[in-house]
Amino acid sequence: MRQQFFGLAVAAVAAFAALAQPASAQGGKKYTVGVSIPAADHGWTAGVVFHAQRVAKLLMEEHPGLNVVVKTSPDPASQANAVQDLAVQGLDALVILPTDPDPLVNAIQQVKDGGAFVALVDRAPSDNDDSVRDLYVAGNNPALGRVAGEYIAKTTPDAQVVVVRGLPIPIDQQRQDGFDEGIKGSNVKVLDRQYGNWNRDDAFRVMQDYLTKYPKIDVVWCQDDDMAVGVLEAIEQANRSDIQYVVAGAGSKDMIKRVMDGDKMIPVDVLYPPAMVGTAMELTVAHLYDQTPVSGSYILDATLVTKDNAKEFYFPESPF
Repeated sequence: MRQQFFGLAVAAVAAFAALAQPASAQGGKKYTVGVSIPAADHGWTAGVVFHAQRVAKLLMEEHPGLNVVVKTSPDPASQANAVQDLAVQGLDALVILPTDPDPLVNAIQQVKDGGAFVALVDRAPSDNDDSVRDLYVAGNNPALGRVAGEYIAKTTPDAQVVVVRGLPIPIDQQRQDGFDEGIKGSNVKVLDRQYGNWNRDDAFRVMQDYLTKYPKIDVVWCQDDDMAVGVLEAIEQANRSDIQYVVAGAGSKDMIKRVMDGDKMIPVDVLYPPAMVGTAMELTVAHLYDQTPVSGSYILDATLVTKDNAKEFYFPESPF
């Protein structure tokens, strides 16, 4: 997968090289890293949990003195409590993918003020204040929307589109702004935008509402592959033939397989991999063991997956 670096190009290479060194060469130092992530309430977060647990195991095998504690939380209040519980254990570093970043700023800031290295994953506070983090690892949210918008504008320039949004948090707005940029200058018309909460059942209900309200819909854009499952089910149940295709995002194995197979309803997908949490964990541990300067932002590409390149991104063993 191609990746874009902002302030981390040299540091990241050094960090990953450090990870390849035997633990004995790094002095067997003892560190505790807390990893706070959302509970697996849909496919993408299930992937986050899987990769966090997988990388935690690998890192502790590599470094016998390392303790990585992974905690999942269903909502911001629970996650704030989880972060406080982790802090009591004397954290050297915190890797956190917030359920919603704004309500968690104070809890994260307290950990950072206590001297811990903080790696923020995927979701930044709405004010994008760098002071709350040392490292930021994320997918390219504006590009996820822009790439989808550009594809629709090029493929179906006069399309009437309905949008299934995620949650009312900053990254949702970033994706929406990117999408609007992507369709700018075309005749694409957005009929409606409603929240599907990155949940297939909610997206199913939103799509049912759209199908009732609008007699003609050309294309559906939804921010998440899980929501696309609900969208497709609603379209099938309604037996609507006017909808030409659905564009979603994340790169789940099921959607990538549809692209590979030439499914006309899912001609493309936009990458936003949950494995980014593992990247943040690896960089954080490299920083601790080698004092590698990894501060800055590490932003992954929002690659457009097509039938021509889908095999590169298909991992059937993945939970998502």
